[in-house]
Amino acid sequence: MLSQHSKDLVKASLPAVGPKVDEITAVFYPLMFNRYPAVKAYFNQAHQAQGTQPRALANAVVAYASNLDRLEVLGDAVALIVQKHVALNILPEHYPIVGECLLAAIKEVLGDVASDEIIAAWAEAYQQLADLLIGAEEQVYQHNEQRNGGWRGEREFVLVDKQKESDVITSFYFSPVDGKAICSYLPGQYITIITDVNGAVVRRNYSLSDQPGNDYYRISVKREPNGVVSNALHDNLNKGDIVKLTPPAGSFTLNSEARPLVLLTGGVGITPAMSMLNPALTAGREVHFIHAAMNGKHHAFKQKVDELAEGNDKLKVSYCYEKPEAGDKPHFEGQINHAVLTNLLPVDRNVDVYLLGPKGFMVAAYSALKDLEVPVANIQYEFFGPLEALDSAA
Repeated sequence: MLSQHSKDLVKASLPAVGPKVDEITAVFYPLMFNRYPAVKAYFNQAHQAQGTQPRALANAVVAYASNLDRLEVLGDAVALIVQKHVALNILPEHYPIVGECLLAAIKEVLGDVASDEIIAAWAEAYQQLADLLIGAEEQVYQHNEQRNGGWRGEREFVLVDKQKESDVITSFYFSPVDGKAICSYLPGQYITIITDVNGAVVRRNYSLSDQPGNDYYRISVKREPNGVVSNALHDNLNKGDIVKLTPPAGSFTLNSEARPLVLLTGGVGITPAMSMLNPALTAGREVHFIHAAMNGKHHAFKQKVDELAEGNDKLKVSYCYEKPEAGDKPHFEGQINHAVLTNLLPVDRNVDVYLLGPKGFMVAAYSALKDLEVPVANIQYEFFGPLEALDSAA
């Protein structure tokens, strides 16, 4: 339990720490990777280069220190962190590494302002947070292990099939090496794949792109121009190859409401929508499936969705192509915007919207949805990579 004295010191020093938090995280990550190279495998280096991961940590540090007297307001954020940590198989022994390097970074950036007493107070505050996360994560680990077909940590899977879905997206089907059952998952969840790329162990989260209930897990991966892992999966991972997976995780999941559902996706953001589509239709929900792609060659799962739409009048499908090619027949051309969504959303705006795609697409769509008076509480979204707020991004 954080002592009142330490709590007061953290609060008193927050005005000095807050404005410097970006500098602190800029020192923290290189310091940690230098002292403990093994932990580098737990971090997406593209997010490091883009600054999204350091920014996410900086925001988390400030949010935690600002709410020491009311940690309950951080509930949703903590739940998301726990899901990410469990997916990556973060363990209690990792926390002292982060704490050591974070405190060293604070000291380096603040200099004499960060007295021994202040550093000790921040150390105590960090330990409180670490204990909270470790306890919550252990509950999830135990749940994953005890459920039917579940397991704890990493488990070996074999690639049993590989199918091209578009010019840039390929699906990968994995079955367990031990031949035993696998646990089901909630539509919208993801798994973490652990594999070797150029002699280095890497971990990446990928949304599950098929409906739950199969004896395999399917992910559908976009080949990114400079994506180290995505290119390795496309080019080098073949049927019969072994990878490790952690159990399904994530809180971006389909709810059980009866109101109409809007699946609004761009590019490879279509993948979690594909896991939600059949369960929603099976539940009798009206579904508006709105997908944006560069053109027909980049559009994954079109045939599958069109076939479902032909046999179900509750499924309304709309496609928007930014740069259609000859032979393409999208419903709209250009980008998803206020005018397009005005035509596509039900007149009654009391709908559930699940929004996922590239950052620019999500910012524009989120802004348009709010302008069109869709209740903000009904808009669910998840960024690729570290969590950011769409309002802030806009």
